[in-house]
Amino acid sequence: MSLSIIVAIDENYGIGKDNQLPWHLPADLKYFKAVTTGHTVIMGRKTYDSMGKALPNRRNIVISRQKKLDLQDASLVHSLEEAISLCSSDEEVFIIGGAEIFRQAIPLISFMYITRIGHRFDADTFLKGIDWNEWEEISREDREPDEKNAYKYSFLKYQKRGS
Repeated sequence: MSLSIIVAIDENYGIGKDNQLPWHLPADLKYFKAVTTGHTVIMGRKTYDSMGKALPNRRNIVISRQKKLDLQDASLVHSLEEAISLCSSDEEVFIIGGAEIFRQAIPLISFMYITRIGHRFDADTFLKGIDWNEWEEISREDREPDEKNAYKYSFLKYQKRGS
């Protein structure tokens, strides 16, 4: 099994504001859907709550400290390790947020799918804990703003060196 994170970040590594994305970038949502559809996604409860429901066409696993949380459309676990243990037969599993789950997952992942947005937003949540010397960029697609996407952005894929 390959464990990956997928996240959009601004120029200051911002990933969220008030448990929401601080930007509207339809191309990133389309990219996220294309990459994660058919796979398992692991997220924290706040990320799940911000979406309002499980993502379709994906197995959704939600990590929460709450022991009795009624999730009709997702599996509930209480640690990242427990979530990963449910995925041993999966080819690739995606960690989709939030910041604390990313922090816990970074030492365990082999790949990062990052949408880097060429703008700084008013964010209160940031992607932290990445030693960029451990990572090699293996693919890149640079995009210019257009009528639907107001910012310059890049789809980047990184692989951990030695994995």
